[in-house]
Amino acid sequence: MADVITLTTERLLLREWRESDLAPFHALNSHPEVMEFLPKQLSRAESDEVARRIGDEMADHGFGLWAVEVVGVLPFVGFVGLSVPTFEAPFMPCVEIGWRLAREHWGNGYANEAALASMACAFGPLALSEIVAFTVPANIKSRRVMERIGMVRDPRDDFDHPKLPAGDPLRRHVLYRRTNSQFRAEIG
Repeated sequence: MADVITLTTERLLLREWRESDLAPFHALNSHPEVMEFLPKQLSRAESDEVARRIGDEMADHGFGLWAVEVVGVLPFVGFVGLSVPTFEAPFMPCVEIGWRLAREHWGNGYANEAALASMACAFGPLALSEIVAFTVPANIKSRRVMERIGMVRDPRDDFDHPKLPAGDPLRRHVLYRRTNSQFRAEIG
């Protein structure tokens, strides 16, 4: 088991999960807009299982999809962080950066702020050489976050998600990348 990293930004705390996060996590996982580009809305049991898996990954790696808290304002708005995908694809193995925030907290810059902190951790203490992000082409909001945090898409890297069946409208994914050297060059 690894010590879990905690990250802070000007407004946010990216931390390990708490039992009190489970109910608001289920609320966002059952919201139609939040889950629009994912296979389905989750039941409470399914949502709790996702949180358990996130916690296990954090314990294994020392990083993961951190619970995001707006310090002194909101105890839980969703997750942002790093994960290790478990499916086969041409860009594997990799570490993915991802986010899922409650609908009522969209548009406040929390995803950008937390993702940049996660990226700084990935390319700083974790010394990763690259991180990726992926989503369906229609998920414009998430793609804008990817672009705002300096990730770049090469259409030749786009792929069909192997966990979704042929013909599923969510199967096609766009892939964005950012390397440690790109990140270091931009922060000077």
